[in-house]
Parts: sequence; C-alpha cells; structure tokens
Amino acid sequence: MTAVYKRELKSYLTSMIGYLFIFFILVLAGIYFSAYQLSSAYPKFEYTMSALTFAFLISVPILTMRVLAEERKQKTDQLLLTSPVSVTGIVMGKYLALVTVFAIPMAVMCTYPLIMSKFGTISYKGAYTAILGFFLLGCANIAIGVFFSSITESQVIAAVLTFVFLFAFYMMSGISSFFSQTALSTCIAFGCLVLAFCIIIYTMIKNTIISAVICICGEAALVVTYIVKSSIFEGGIQKILEVFNLSAHYENFTNNILDVTGIVYFISVIAICIFLTVQSIVKRRWN
Repeated sequence: MTAVYKRELKSYLTSMIGYLFIFFILVLAGIYFSAYQLSSAYPKFEYTMSALTFAFLISVPILTMRVLAEERKQKTDQLLLTSPVSVTGIVMGKYLALVTVFAIPMAVMCTYPLIMSKFGTISYKGAYTAILGFFLLGCANIAIGVFFSSITESQVIAAVLTFVFLFAFYMMSGISSFFSQTALSTCIAFGCLVLAFCIIIYTMIKNTIISAVICICGEAALVVTYIVKSSIFEGGIQKILEVFNLSAHYENFTNNILDVTGIVYFISVIAICIFLTVQSIVKRRWN
C-alpha cells in the first residue's frame, strides 16, 4: 500500500491536476476570507468554510476522475492486480494520496484563524471545528469520486458521474421538497424502489425465480405494513433523502458543534465507498 501511495502522490504533485486542485481551493478560500473576515471584519471563520462547500462540485471530479479510470484505460491496472498488494491496499493507497493532496490546502487554511486573531478576538473552537467538518466532507466526496472512477475507463464519464451525484447530494434539501409526505405516495415510491432493486438483482444473478420471489415478498411486506400502520410511511421519502444529504451533516460543524454523529456519518460514507470500489475492481478482475 505504501508503494502505491507514494507512486500516486508523486504523480499528482508532478502534474497540473494536483496543483490546479490546490490552487482552486485556496483561491476560493482567499476570496471568501477577504470578503468576510478582512473586508467586513466578521469574526466567524465558520461562514467562510460553509460558503466553500460548493467548490467540491468542480474540484473533486477533476481530481478523482483519473485515479482508477486511467489505469483501466491504459491496461496498467493489470500490473497492479498482479503485484503483491491486495486490492484493498491498492485502493487505500490511491485514496490516501488524494486525501494528502486535499490536506495541503487544508493545512494552509488552518492558519487563517491565527491571522484573524491578530485583529481581534475569535473562537478557535468554532473555527477549527468547521475546518474539521470541511475536511471530513471533502474526504467523503473524494471517496465517492474514487468509486465512480473505478466503474469506467473514461475519465470524462467518471467526472460527469461524480459531478451529477455530488450535485444531487448538494441539492438534496430542495429535491426532497418536491415529494409528497403522505403515506400513500411514500408507500408507492418504496414499491418502485423494491422493483428497481429486484431488477438490479436479476441483472446480477440472472435468476428469474429468486428475483421474482424477492420482489413479491418486498411488495407484500409494504402492503401489509401500510394496511396495519400507514402512518409509518408519512414523510418517509424525506427521511431517506436526508441520509444522503452530505451538506446537512456538515451544518452542525459550522454552528460550533463537534458533532460525533456527523463524524461517524462521514467515516461511514468513506468506508462504504472504499468497499464498493474494492468490490468493483475484484469483480472486474475475476471476469
């Protein structure tokens, strides 16, 4: 894993992509820092960090699009898979290299509260809690980008998929408002999800009977639950969409709250994406 990490980190620090990512984050941070703190003398650095979250929509797809897609396109992934390194070690080495690149602008931003303290009194706890949350949010976004880079050999497709999903997560609060909170509409939506899930299972195992049985059991369970206690479905769509709202879990960090639940959430997102990436590569390896 260490060899993969060093190789990947060197490739980013000797190419334009790594420096463009660092430059983009620091330029945006500098603009907001100048506007909020230096010009307006606003003491809360958390507002600057909160305003920067949209930067991931552009920077993360560009940073992660080549991490695995390029290896697959140039067939160098076959060399990696035959090396004495586990697939998990390969993925973790590449992911940690990306996190290290992301940590460079984060280290620079850690000096901003110190600069502010020269001009007045600030809350170090609030500032560095927001920085911690921003770092975890970025790591989660990078993990999502790594996963999408593993499922295609096209860097463009990987970047587009990452952007679309990050944008959907960014706009999740607005998306959830389009859905009705009534029990019936939620039950119907869950029924469609069960059907889609069963179709995915069928495409994976090619067994009509098993897929049909799972579909029938799932739909029957929804109908019985709705008849027995329909109130359980009220607002269900909004609750599920809230789970995918990465920005919502970051809000507590910008409100001077060290949210342990948020930390666990971001670590869980990272772990799930790393696991899915490993499984994607393993499946392609044996195929």
